[in-house]
Amino acid sequence: MTSITDKLINRIQRKKRGWVFTPKDFLDLGTRAAVDKVLSRLTKQAMIRRLDRGLYDYPKQHKLLGTLAPDPDSIARALAAGGQVYPSGAMAANLLGLSTQVPAKPNYLTNSPTRSRRVAGQIIRLTRARIALLDEVSHHANLMLQALAYFGNGNIDDQLINHCARTLTDKDLAGLHHVKGRIPSWMADTIHKIEQIKHGQIHHSN
Repeated sequence: MTSITDKLINRIQRKKRGWVFTPKDFLDLGTRAAVDKVLSRLTKQAMIRRLDRGLYDYPKQHKLLGTLAPDPDSIARALAAGGQVYPSGAMAANLLGLSTQVPAKPNYLTNSPTRSRRVAGQIIRLTRARIALLDEVSHHANLMLQALAYFGNGNIDDQLINHCARTLTDKDLAGLHHVKGRIPSWMADTIHKIEQIKHGQIHHSN
């Protein structure tokens, strides 16, 4: 029978280097005490690294630089404990090509209360999203909702609407169509305009 140690190591190696995790990621393999014991042993063996209380990573290695610092995105996902985590509205706007501004510090959105934590010399801030992150819509659609929330009502122009119409897929829009009742009315109106442009019902000049 495969031991909990072997199972835990196998899961870590399948995730590949750079993965940030907590003991909760292994509670299906054994008790918390057993998992903590294995993680402590693997930390002493330098297979994994303890970043903070209850937070570890399988660190990336560089031939010249040695062990690399953990990626803030990976830390944020681990701190979200399996919940949805997205870049800030400003970063979402940049990723979608709606803004050229790049935030100086990483900030992440979740559906949980706002909190910050210093991990490996980095301050990771998880902010409660102004518009809830929705399981029913795609990753791209959630990014767009957060970008719209960042711009705010009254700052949505024709150029932005046209850009969204070009980049959102029919599947993205289908998901957004079904959640109009769960978002602010001005945002629902924006989605309606995007749908009309996407389906050729109206045209906005850039």
